Amino acid sequence: MNKQTPHRHSPLVGAALLMLAGVAAVAVPVLAPTPAFAQNVKGPQASADFVQSLGDKAIATLADPKISKDQAKAVFRDLLNENFDINTISRFVLGRYWNLANDAQKKEYQGLFEQMIVEVYAERFSQYAGEKFKVTGAQPSGENDAVVTSQVLRPGGQPPVNVSWRVRTRDGNHKIIDVIVENVSMSVTQRSEFASLIESNGGKFEALLEALRQRIQTAQVK
Repeated sequence: MNKQTPHRHSPLVGAALLMLAGVAAVAVPVLAPTPAFAQNVKGPQASADFVQSLGDKAIATLADPKISKDQAKAVFRDLLNENFDINTISRFVLGRYWNLANDAQKKEYQGLFEQMIVEVYAERFSQYAGEKFKVTGAQPSGENDAVVTSQVLRPGGQPPVNVSWRVRTRDGNHKIIDVIVENVSMSVTQRSEFASLIESNGGKFEALLEALRQRIQTAQVK
């Protein structure tokens, strides 16, 4: 499990880190993009608009107290798959163990990875406590990526949480591939923790699958 940051009680900080880190993280919300913005804007600014749009819509939609638990899970799953490159993320956090797993294990892992994030964290949006999300800039990073900087503004004079988003653009489509909170990459952190879990169980990939199954089961009975 990831060590939670001092900001762990913020549901918005909880949502995005979690989408990335898998078994235990904390992050900022995301929602389906508005098709219009990417048509006339290119480069880092398009990535910045993408992230801001997602944050605004997520707050407006998933923080709605009228949404049932099942509805929140369904919406959360759609947002995750539409806006995050889950295949790239899930493979990266496995590192070298991806090549050690057989085809059946890979397929189950990717399904559990997505299900765990949805089951554990969809409910966190119902704990929305007035945070605001603001994009503060964007810079190109490599040929297809941009790093979008943002802040989660918390009520009561608490210091903001700095969150950066690595957005990959291909054929005009934007996908988030990493979330960096206070200069800590969630995907790199999770990669280390997955490796540690597998290694501490004699290099058995099945140990990671069992840990994910248990996490999902625990979330479902709450």
